[in-house]
Amino acid sequence: MSDLTASSDPATDDIVQPFQIEASALRGRLVRLGAALDEILNQHAYPEPVATLLGEAIAVAILMASALKYEGVFTLQTRGDGPVPLLVVDVASTGDLRGYARFEADRLSAAAPPAVSSLIGTGLLAFTVDQGEFTERYQGIVDLTGETLAECLQHYFRQSEQLDAGIRLAVGRRDGRWRAGALMVQRLPEPGQPPPASDREDDWRRAMVLLGSAREDEFLDTGLAANGLLYRLYHEDGVRVFAPHALRAACRCSRERVIDTLAALPRPEVEALKEDGRIYVQCEFCNSSYSFDDAQLAAVFD
Repeated sequence: MSDLTASSDPATDDIVQPFQIEASALRGRLVRLGAALDEILNQHAYPEPVATLLGEAIAVAILMASALKYEGVFTLQTRGDGPVPLLVVDVASTGDLRGYARFEADRLSAAAPPAVSSLIGTGLLAFTVDQGEFTERYQGIVDLTGETLAECLQHYFRQSEQLDAGIRLAVGRRDGRWRAGALMVQRLPEPGQPPPASDREDDWRRAMVLLGSAREDEFLDTGLAANGLLYRLYHEDGVRVFAPHALRAACRCSRERVIDTLAALPRPEVEALKEDGRIYVQCEFCNSSYSFDDAQLAAVFD
């Protein structure tokens, strides 16, 4: 870890940067996404509002996952009755990301803002941590409460974790490429003797005011390094950064995984799925396609 100065020059994109505000001991994480987000959103022909909403979901999932200690896959999922009935984002402990949005084009308005109520509708927000076959899965589920996914996440922390969290999100295009930024500051339980309650409240309010002063263009600015933004916001109170975590777009699908899935199904059911004499399987996340002719299918079951 290190104290941040105006000359700090860290990696700019596709990272999670943990930090602490020294004057108040508040903890936070900054997410900056560039090429990884652009790759994920361009794997499907999403309308602009859907792509923006999925970008926000990816940033929110990273914020949430980076607050946990796990070895496996963290999954964020929303389900609702709106024109975007499903969002799914996976964040692996290795930093691998993937995301997918299911949408109904005939129910989308071209001018629809990327709001929870207009796109997802009434529904649920779920978080799952899967650490492998022999471990217990952790899951948290709350109602979608808020007009943005940031507000929904804040509601989750208050409802399920009894923690205060301030969150800012920005998703948009710069020079034709998708980018995103997200910043979360949390008030965590303090070990030992806490400072007077009045001091804690003043520190929290000040941190939220400074967080609210961050502009969308600062989150998406390709020329502003991640720690440069943190320095702008919190340098008067001192800000200490910890080792950043790298992120990348990487789907977990493979031909071997598809073979395992097919082999687990009754052969007659698989045979019934043939088109023009072949079985076709397409990954919803990365859009990769896998096909099997009769000889390859026989090998799957033999």
